[in-house]
Amino acid sequence: MVGFLRALDRKLLRDLWRLKGQGIAVGIIIACGVGIMIMALGSLASLEESRSTYYERYRFADVFADVKRAPNQIVGEIREIDGVKSAETRITRIVTLDLADFNEPANAQLVSLPDEGQPTLNNVMLHEGRWPDLARPEEAIVSRAFAQEHDYHSGDRIRAIFNGRTRDIEIVGIGDSPEYVWTLGIGGLLPDDKRFGVFWMRRQALERAFDLEGAFNNVTVSLLPNAVEADVISRLDNMLAPYGAVGAYNREDQFSNAFVESEMGQLVAMAAIIPPVFLVVSALLIHAILSRLIAVERQQIGLLKAFGFSNLEVAAHYVKLAVVLSLGGVLAGFVLGRTLARLLTHLYSNTMRFPEIVHVFEPSAFVIGAGAAIVAAVIGALNAALKAAALQPAEAMNPAPPTVYRRGGILPLWLTNKLDEPTRMIVRHITRWPIRAAMTTFGIAASMALLVGTLFAFDSTDEMIDTIYYRTDVYDAAVTFAEIEDETALSELDRVPGVLEVEPTRDVYVRFRNGVHSERGSITGIRSDAKYKRLLDRKETPVSVAESGLTMTSHLASLLNIGLGERLTVEFLEGKRPVLDIPITAVVEEYIGHAAYMNIEELGRVMGESRTITGAFLALDPDLSIEFNDAILDRPQVASVALRSAVIETFNETLEETITIMMMIYAVIGGAIAAGVVYNAARISLTERGRELASLRVLGFTHGEVSYVLLGEQAMLAIIAIPIGSLLGTAFAHLIVLGMSTDLYRVPYVLEPSTRGFAAAVVLVAVFLAAVLVANRIRNLDLIEVLKTRE
Repeated sequence: MVGFLRALDRKLLRDLWRLKGQGIAVGIIIACGVGIMIMALGSLASLEESRSTYYERYRFADVFADVKRAPNQIVGEIREIDGVKSAETRITRIVTLDLADFNEPANAQLVSLPDEGQPTLNNVMLHEGRWPDLARPEEAIVSRAFAQEHDYHSGDRIRAIFNGRTRDIEIVGIGDSPEYVWTLGIGGLLPDDKRFGVFWMRRQALERAFDLEGAFNNVTVSLLPNAVEADVISRLDNMLAPYGAVGAYNREDQFSNAFVESEMGQLVAMAAIIPPVFLVVSALLIHAILSRLIAVERQQIGLLKAFGFSNLEVAAHYVKLAVVLSLGGVLAGFVLGRTLARLLTHLYSNTMRFPEIVHVFEPSAFVIGAGAAIVAAVIGALNAALKAAALQPAEAMNPAPPTVYRRGGILPLWLTNKLDEPTRMIVRHITRWPIRAAMTTFGIAASMALLVGTLFAFDSTDEMIDTIYYRTDVYDAAVTFAEIEDETALSELDRVPGVLEVEPTRDVYVRFRNGVHSERGSITGIRSDAKYKRLLDRKETPVSVAESGLTMTSHLASLLNIGLGERLTVEFLEGKRPVLDIPITAVVEEYIGHAAYMNIEELGRVMGESRTITGAFLALDPDLSIEFNDAILDRPQVASVALRSAVIETFNETLEETITIMMMIYAVIGGAIAAGVVYNAARISLTERGRELASLRVLGFTHGEVSYVLLGEQAMLAIIAIPIGSLLGTAFAHLIVLGMSTDLYRVPYVLEPSTRGFAAAVVLVAVFLAAVLVANRIRNLDLIEVLKTRE
């Protein structure tokens, strides 16, 4: 038996050498599938390790709460809550910056440091410099990304506006904190390090600046391992309610961490959705290769069985051949996956401010990728291997019955007669082998579907930008006030140079309740005839907020399991904190967050307030932008300013590199499927029809005409496959929309004709390159040797 096994192994090596071209084609497809899986799972492991290390080392808090003003003495009561490990109070505030090297308004998040030592929670990682001196209230640590963007170092000074008063802040350190891994700019979708930074200053300095001596406006809490988080949050809310609390929240809802979690969720979706496409195609290719090999080796199989090899041994030999064919792709996928994982984590470092990305070698990613590829290879080989095992020795020793050719009924006779002879040969071969043609068509269509289903994301990104910043948020600047103001603040803004029109807003923190469903959020009050904050329904028709009632996004409605016309319990977390049942009067579509809107006057009425506002949308004169930027900084009530043009610029700059690299990756891997499928199909056809093609050459057909007979079939199948793949790509894109959408944002389904055209072009180029490789083999056919081959 040992001798027999060695003989089969030698046969295995000979088969591998003979199939090396097709094996490489299969290996490339498997490498792409395994590589993407390892890229996604490896990047996920690296981000998780980087995050957990950072969070643990610098003690990222578990629960957060904001208040208007609470006495320091209450922190002792907070620490007594069951499940609380530690609690730390702070002062946080957003201020505007007047930067000498930047001609636009910038903002800073101020965070207090203990007057002595370092924070107990959310500690700062100091990259450069030292901690601020209590005796020097102007000293601060500045977030590293902001400092790098402006080339700031220890000893540099920055002008900041505290309650309308200009203060010079001296940078004494460069640092980061786990609380601000994702430092989202004011009104933006991505981190904007030019216009937003985090400043850590001693608490005493901020107490004096904001009149908070002996008080705090923010508290962070860490929990014991056995703590019930919901109970801690409930007790903390009750304790802080008298001090203007707007609702405590956990890590899941902490802004920075929520964005990081969202990105990780998309990596999981990528690993689950995209690699199976490659593995299914690789299984089909392996099935086609082995089916043809077994047909060629009928007599060898008969001899093996005549010499005593069992059905199981014969079947196992061909399954082993399939596994070995896949192993090269698996190993190449390992290398590709590690390379892509490093590239992807580099791209993530543009938005996630970890001190460093820890590149983790995640064994499970390699095991899952290799296991999935081998399972796909076994499935692809199984049917062919069982057919080989089922052959009887006496039957196998005889040649296979020749294919029966007859007049087909696929094309009408009048159309067939109009085709030249080579084209009729192509059509005849496709119709005689419909299953094989269908498999080739499916493989090429899968390539097209993968390209359409991934490249659509760039169309969706454009749609999000267009909808958010050109159809809904059409203001030029959004101003947020430091405190709740009355409408006289609008007159102040109206007098600022460059301001053409002012539109008020009022944001109120609330908790929505509908039976067992509950969500913490906010209501934004706007005018019913608002011009600069527009709402759109599912059909992109403008919707005005009703004079009474609540308008909410469809995502929030789905989270609360509520529909149009139903009443929703709204617990207001500010002012007199009323609890009201409010009807849903309209449902609108938004891609970011889960917002709700009311008429601003009605919102003030239900809260028992009179025309209060928290911000405004401005229309600006572009010719007076410099005057506006200078004058807005002098308004004491203004806490932050966001320019719409700046947000769009940041979005485009941040994503430019990512989009270019990802489009190249998708084009290469999508084209690899098409090239692999076409090359494999053409090689099988060349093997089968070598005698026929050589006969045509002897009869006087040119090399080009013979190549057309063989490769024209693949071109015809590619043309058929492209529209099929386009339809499959549409379904694939919808699947990705479901997988990539999160609570923070939804990915719209938008697919432009140009994207379908680009995908089709990539497929056709890949088909052409594969055809060129096979055409060279046709040119080098040894006509005499081929014609000697037995039918």
